[in-house]
Amino acid sequence: MPEIIYILINEAMPGYVKVGRTATSIEQRMKELDNTSMPLPFECYHAAIVENSALVEKRIHAAYKDRRVRKRREFFQVDPEQIRNALLLAQINDVTPREDVVEEPEDIRALNKARNKRGNFNFELVNIPIGSTLTFSKDDAVSCTVIDNKKVEFEGTAMSLSKSALAVVHRLGYTWKALAGPDYWQFEGETLTARRLRLEEEANENQ
Repeated sequence: MPEIIYILINEAMPGYVKVGRTATSIEQRMKELDNTSMPLPFECYHAAIVENSALVEKRIHAAYKDRRVRKRREFFQVDPEQIRNALLLAQINDVTPREDVVEEPEDIRALNKARNKRGNFNFELVNIPIGSTLTFSKDDAVSCTVIDNKKVEFEGTAMSLSKSALAVVHRLGYTWKALAGPDYWQFEGETLTARRLRLEEEANENQ
Protein backbone atom coordinates (compact mmCIF):
# COMPACT_ATOMS: atom_id res chain seq x y z
CA MET A 1 0.00 0.00 0.00
CA PRO A 2 1.27 3.51 -0.75
CA GLU A 3 2.36 5.67 2.17
CA ILE A 4 0.96 9.17 1.85
CA ILE A 5 1.70 12.43 3.64
CA TYR A 6 -1.08 14.99 3.24
CA ILE A 7 -1.47 18.71 3.86
CA LEU A 8 -5.07 19.74 4.46
CA ILE A 9 -6.66 23.15 4.85
CA ASN A 10 -10.20 24.07 5.82
CA GLU A 11 -12.15 27.22 5.01
CA ALA A 12 -13.66 27.05 8.50
CA MET A 13 -10.17 27.34 10.01
CA PRO A 14 -8.19 29.89 7.94
CA GLY A 15 -4.54 30.00 8.86
CA TYR A 16 -4.42 26.42 10.15
CA VAL A 17 -2.98 23.38 8.39
CA LYS A 18 -3.38 19.67 9.18
CA VAL A 19 -0.36 17.52 8.37
CA GLY A 20 -0.83 13.76 8.64
CA ARG A 21 -0.27 10.43 6.95
CA THR A 22 -2.38 7.55 5.69
CA ALA A 23 -1.85 4.09 4.24
CA THR A 24 -5.19 4.24 2.43
CA SER A 25 -6.17 6.76 -0.25
CA ILE A 26 -6.12 10.48 0.47
CA GLU A 27 -9.76 10.66 -0.66
CA GLN A 28 -10.81 8.05 1.91
CA ARG A 29 -8.91 9.83 4.68
CA MET A 30 -10.54 13.17 3.84
CA LYS A 31 -13.99 11.60 3.94
CA GLU A 32 -13.19 10.09 7.34
CA LEU A 33 -12.25 13.52 8.65
CA ASP A 34 -15.42 15.15 7.31
CA ASN A 35 -17.61 14.41 10.32
CA THR A 36 -20.29 16.28 12.25
CA SER A 37 -17.67 18.21 14.23
CA MET A 38 -16.50 20.02 11.07
CA PRO A 39 -18.68 22.72 9.48
CA LEU A 40 -16.92 22.40 6.09
CA PRO A 41 -15.05 19.64 4.25
CA PHE A 42 -11.25 19.63 4.23
CA GLU A 43 -9.38 20.60 1.08
CA CYS A 44 -6.17 18.87 0.07
CA TYR A 45 -3.46 21.46 -0.50
CA HIS A 46 -0.94 18.76 -1.35
CA ALA A 47 -0.50 15.01 -0.93
CA ALA A 48 2.56 12.93 -1.75
CA ILE A 49 3.62 9.30 -1.79
CA VAL A 50 6.82 8.90 0.23
CA GLU A 51 9.01 5.94 1.20
CA ASN A 52 8.66 6.18 4.98
CA SER A 53 5.60 8.20 5.93
CA ALA A 54 6.12 7.80 9.68
CA LEU A 55 9.62 9.26 9.48
CA VAL A 56 8.67 12.04 7.07
CA GLU A 57 5.68 13.02 9.19
CA LYS A 58 7.82 13.00 12.35
CA ARG A 59 10.43 15.27 10.79
CA ILE A 60 7.89 17.73 9.40
CA HIS A 61 6.11 17.89 12.75
CA ALA A 62 9.47 18.48 14.46
CA ALA A 63 10.47 21.19 12.00
CA TYR A 64 7.29 23.15 12.71
CA LYS A 65 6.82 22.25 16.38
CA ASP A 66 6.84 25.92 17.38
CA ARG A 67 3.79 26.41 15.12
CA ARG A 68 1.88 23.41 16.45
CA VAL A 69 -1.49 24.32 17.97
CA ARG A 70 -1.71 21.40 20.45
CA LYS A 71 0.84 18.68 21.18
CA ARG A 72 -1.46 15.75 20.40
CA ARG A 73 -3.14 17.31 17.38
CA GLU A 74 -1.78 17.48 13.84
CA PHE A 75 -2.71 21.14 13.34
CA PHE A 76 -0.18 23.90 12.71
CA GLN A 77 -0.54 27.65 12.31
CA VAL A 78 1.68 27.95 9.27
CA ASP A 79 1.60 28.67 5.56
CA PRO A 80 0.74 25.38 3.79
CA GLU A 81 3.18 26.29 1.03
CA GLN A 82 6.05 26.09 3.53
CA ILE A 83 4.99 22.56 4.45
CA ARG A 84 4.61 21.61 0.77
CA ASN A 85 8.14 22.79 -0.02
CA ALA A 86 9.49 20.62 2.79
CA LEU A 87 7.43 17.63 1.67
CA LEU A 88 8.70 17.90 -1.92
CA LEU A 89 12.13 16.79 -0.65
CA ALA A 90 10.69 13.35 0.18
CA GLN A 91 8.04 13.11 -2.52
CA ILE A 92 7.99 10.17 -4.92
CA ASN A 93 4.67 10.97 -6.59
CA ASP A 94 2.19 13.83 -6.32
CA VAL A 95 -1.24 12.34 -5.47
CA THR A 96 -3.11 15.55 -4.70
CA PRO A 97 -6.76 15.03 -5.74
CA ARG A 98 -7.66 17.04 -8.83
CA GLU A 99 -11.30 17.18 -7.73
CA ASP A 100 -12.95 18.33 -4.51
CA VAL A 101 -13.54 15.44 -2.13
CA VAL A 102 -17.09 15.81 -0.82
CA GLU A 103 -19.99 13.55 0.09
CA GLU A 104 -23.00 15.62 -0.98
CA PRO A 105 -23.75 18.36 -3.56
CA GLU A 106 -24.60 20.76 -0.72
CA ASP A 107 -21.06 20.28 0.63
CA ILE A 108 -19.45 21.69 -2.49
CA ARG A 109 -21.91 24.60 -2.54
CA ALA A 110 -21.01 25.49 1.05
CA LEU A 111 -17.30 25.09 0.32
CA ASN A 112 -17.37 27.29 -2.77
CA LYS A 113 -19.35 29.97 -0.93
CA ALA A 114 -16.70 30.09 1.79
CA ARG A 115 -13.88 30.15 -0.77
CA ASN A 116 -15.42 33.03 -2.69
CA LYS A 117 -15.95 35.02 0.49
CA ARG A 118 -12.37 34.58 1.69
CA GLY A 119 -11.00 35.15 -1.80
CA ASN A 120 -11.80 38.86 -1.54
CA PHE A 121 -8.44 40.48 -0.89
CA ASN A 122 -7.15 43.98 -0.30
CA PHE A 123 -3.53 44.60 -1.36
CA GLU A 124 -3.26 47.83 0.61
CA LEU A 125 -3.88 46.02 3.89
CA VAL A 126 -0.83 43.79 3.32
CA ASN A 127 1.48 46.52 1.99
CA ILE A 128 1.75 45.24 -1.57
CA PRO A 129 2.07 48.18 -3.98
CA ILE A 130 0.47 48.47 -7.41
CA GLY A 131 2.85 47.16 -10.04
CA SER A 132 4.12 44.30 -7.88
CA THR A 133 4.64 40.88 -9.45
CA LEU A 134 3.05 37.82 -7.89
CA THR A 135 4.09 34.23 -8.64
CA PHE A 136 2.01 31.06 -8.47
CA SER A 137 2.86 28.62 -5.69
CA LYS A 138 2.40 25.46 -7.76
CA ASP A 139 4.40 26.84 -10.70
CA ASP A 140 6.62 29.86 -10.05
CA ALA A 141 7.06 30.38 -13.79
CA VAL A 142 3.48 31.69 -13.80
CA SER A 143 3.02 35.29 -12.69
CA CYS A 144 0.58 38.19 -12.61
CA THR A 145 0.81 41.92 -11.85
CA VAL A 146 -1.09 43.92 -9.24
CA ILE A 147 -3.03 46.67 -11.05
CA ASP A 148 -5.27 48.08 -8.31
CA ASN A 149 -6.25 47.40 -4.72
CA LYS A 150 -8.18 44.21 -5.54
CA LYS A 151 -7.25 43.05 -9.04
CA VAL A 152 -4.33 41.71 -10.99
CA GLU A 153 -3.46 41.56 -14.67
CA PHE A 154 -3.07 37.97 -15.78
CA GLU A 155 -2.11 37.30 -19.40
CA GLY A 156 -3.36 40.71 -20.48
CA THR A 157 -6.71 40.56 -18.66
CA ALA A 158 -7.76 42.26 -15.43
CA MET A 159 -9.29 39.79 -12.96
CA SER A 160 -9.48 38.83 -9.32
CA LEU A 161 -6.85 36.77 -7.55
CA SER A 162 -9.23 33.84 -7.28
CA LYS A 163 -10.29 33.88 -10.93
CA SER A 164 -6.70 34.03 -12.14
CA ALA A 165 -5.61 31.26 -9.74
CA LEU A 166 -8.51 29.10 -10.89
CA ALA A 167 -7.41 29.51 -14.51
CA VAL A 168 -3.93 28.28 -13.59
CA VAL A 169 -5.03 25.22 -11.61
CA HIS A 170 -7.41 24.18 -14.40
CA ARG A 171 -4.39 24.05 -16.73
CA LEU A 172 -2.66 21.85 -14.15
CA GLY A 173 -5.52 19.36 -14.33
CA TYR A 174 -7.60 20.34 -11.30
CA THR A 175 -11.39 20.57 -11.69
CA TRP A 176 -12.09 22.84 -8.71
CA LYS A 177 -14.97 25.25 -9.28
CA ALA A 178 -13.66 27.85 -6.83
CA LEU A 179 -10.69 28.55 -4.60
CA ALA A 180 -9.28 31.32 -2.41
CA GLY A 181 -6.70 33.00 -4.65
CA PRO A 182 -4.56 34.36 -1.76
CA ASP A 183 -3.69 30.76 -0.82
CA TYR A 184 -1.93 30.24 -4.17
CA TRP A 185 -0.43 33.58 -5.24
CA GLN A 186 2.87 34.58 -3.61
CA PHE A 187 4.69 37.85 -3.02
CA GLU A 188 8.40 37.73 -2.14
CA GLY A 189 8.21 33.98 -1.53
CA GLU A 190 5.24 34.14 0.82
CA THR A 191 1.62 33.34 -0.04
CA LEU A 192 -0.74 36.27 0.36
CA THR A 193 -2.71 34.40 3.02
CA ALA A 194 0.47 33.81 5.03
CA ARG A 195 1.49 37.46 4.60
CA ARG A 196 -1.88 38.70 5.87
CA LEU A 197 -1.78 36.38 8.90
CA ARG A 198 1.82 37.35 9.68
CA LEU A 199 1.11 41.07 9.52
CA GLU A 200 -1.99 40.66 11.68
CA GLU A 201 0.04 38.69 14.23
CA GLU A 202 2.79 41.32 14.27
CA ALA A 203 0.23 44.10 14.71
CA ASN A 204 -1.34 42.28 17.66
CA GLU A 205 2.08 41.80 19.28
CA ASN A 206 2.81 45.52 18.99
CA GLN A 207 -0.44 46.61 20.64
